[in-house]
Amino acid sequence: MNWPKLRLLKLAACLLLGLLLVVTQSPAQTTNKNKEKYKYLLYVPEKYASQSTDYPLVIYLHGSSHRGQDLNKLKRYGLPQVVEKGQTFEFIIASPQCPDGKSWSTDNWLEPLLDELKTNYRIDTQRIYLTGISMGGYGTWQTAVEYPDTFAAIVPLCGGCDDSTQICRIKKLPVWTFHGAADNVIPISETEQLVKRLAECGNQVTFTRLEQDGHGIQYLYENKSIYEWLLKQHR
Repeated sequence: MNWPKLRLLKLAACLLLGLLLVVTQSPAQTTNKNKEKYKYLLYVPEKYASQSTDYPLVIYLHGSSHRGQDLNKLKRYGLPQVVEKGQTFEFIIASPQCPDGKSWSTDNWLEPLLDELKTNYRIDTQRIYLTGISMGGYGTWQTAVEYPDTFAAIVPLCGGCDDSTQICRIKKLPVWTFHGAADNVIPISETEQLVKRLAECGNQVTFTRLEQDGHGIQYLYENKSIYEWLLKQHR
């Protein structure tokens, strides 16, 4: 038997298999979106400068009315408003701003954001969390599906997902989601559908149905129990 020839054939087979794996890997690993740096607000804990430890990171995604180029718009409600009121946290918060005419699924904004934060700050990469409301709730679901191995947990508020068929990509990701039963902007059925599909693929998703609430559930960002839950989750 021609052993050198056999070895070459085995090597060629391995290379072909590797090529097939690259070609067929998931969209999250081969996104064709343009990388865009979005402006963002940043909160850093008061003790950060005096310590050398890595810090958890929470990324907050705003709703459609806060799109644009004015970061002060983000302070009108949600997590940036809570920070503006003086509440302190034991984690870093990055609040990017989506440009006018775009949604959170338009560009690859996450990778440039994380690259910059990891370069300039001590980020605990095992404790990166994502939350958002309304359009940001959609962004939370969809970004998690696109990057299923990046986050330790997500908290989407009154959102949905443009392609719910991919939701099982986050079947191992801790999820706590909220939606108002009287929401006439984004119907609660959007969240119910995702929760049902996640449960079917084995995710023990936590769903808080707010029977008396409509779309305006931004007050939840003042609820400390959400952050306590987040910080217990690790990759």
